[in-house]
Amino acid sequence: MQSSNTFTQGKILSPLLRFTVPVLFALILQTMYGAVDLLVIGQFCSAADVSAVSTGSQIMHMVTVIITGLSMGTTVLLGQKLGQGDLQGAGDAAGGSICLFAAGGAVLMLILVPFARPLSQLMQAPAEALAATTDYVLICGAGCLCIVAYNVLGSVFRGIGDSKTPLFAVAVACVANIVLDLLFVAVFHWGVRGVALATVLAQLLSVLLSLMLIRKKGLSFPFSRSQIRFSKPVILRVVKLGAPVALQDFLVSCSFLVLIAIVNALGVIASAGVGVAEKLCGFIMLFPSAFMQSMSAFVAQNIGAGRQDRAKRAMVYGMVTAFGVSLVLGYLGFFHGEMLASLFSRDPLVNAAAADYLRAYAIDTLLTSFMFCFVGYFNGCGQTTFVMLQGFVGAFLVRIPVSFLMSRITQRLFLIGMATPCSTFVQIVLCLWWFGRMNKRRLEA
Repeated sequence: MQSSNTFTQGKILSPLLRFTVPVLFALILQTMYGAVDLLVIGQFCSAADVSAVSTGSQIMHMVTVIITGLSMGTTVLLGQKLGQGDLQGAGDAAGGSICLFAAGGAVLMLILVPFARPLSQLMQAPAEALAATTDYVLICGAGCLCIVAYNVLGSVFRGIGDSKTPLFAVAVACVANIVLDLLFVAVFHWGVRGVALATVLAQLLSVLLSLMLIRKKGLSFPFSRSQIRFSKPVILRVVKLGAPVALQDFLVSCSFLVLIAIVNALGVIASAGVGVAEKLCGFIMLFPSAFMQSMSAFVAQNIGAGRQDRAKRAMVYGMVTAFGVSLVLGYLGFFHGEMLASLFSRDPLVNAAAADYLRAYAIDTLLTSFMFCFVGYFNGCGQTTFVMLQGFVGAFLVRIPVSFLMSRITQRLFLIGMATPCSTFVQIVLCLWWFGRMNKRRLEA
């Protein structure tokens, strides 16, 4: 039986970093799925194909963040059960989650496949990229069950404090994705369809490898097939914890899709430029994202064990560490955007547009080092409804209105992109208020 990492005793920073680093590398490799797609398309295909992969991957990213958000319910519930020493409850949480996510994956596939073209049109994909965008969404949508399976397995591993196993699985899959991308695009000339197919096959490999590792190493709690059932209390608890996070992530993704749609209306160069910038932003944001995921698991175990003091200190350590790295990443994004964009595109106009947009994100990465750690802390505490509400405020009351207003005033992508750091700043203020409110309640209790 595999042992789990216990976060409720001993030092805080060193075990948190040991857990976070594999999560970070796994996120980097996972992000490379879409980044490699765009890189290969940018080197061997047209700007319209770059736009198609950019727009299509945004749609699939929205699906992925919903699944990831909902799987946070599994991570938190499992972490709390282990912190309480309830091993039977941990097994029930894993089994109920498998049933829940299997049903959800089937529903998503039934939505994405037949509605691939309407979704692409809704995104205002440029006319010359519409057919290719539809192909990308259709093929990736058909492989939606692989995305769901990978995320539910990852949520279980994170809940028990194991971040190395999913790293190994996704590393193998990422290598496979690179090889298949080059084979399907550079050799077979399948274009956008080739990169989409390569992504799905690589994700399938990741799932199969994860299952093989579970069978070989086991889990840190008793688990049997009889626990794979639609247990109403377990599923309701997972949904109660994860649904607000999933809804928040969905709404945030919707706000970015609206922003992309606003930019798409400016033409194919702006569309492709923002697509390239978004891929770079994905990498820049990975470090605070890794702390957010790790913080949720770390805090959940400590909350389950009644160690609120350790949970708070972990959040502070995470913020300081994430901000230090964000300073370096923000500098690169703000001052060297065209150089970074050239990794994905050979078109100087596309690279210039990407660099302009990236400057706004460079500012945002400094702010998210605080906001993401706040969100990870609140998730671990089970305060997922607040996470949803602050995300809604940032997305729909700040990001969308500001980006729309800027697009009416100017076509400068930097000013349109500044909607994102504006929303993050407002969310930090809300998080500070809620954190103070939680502490006041504990003192009064």
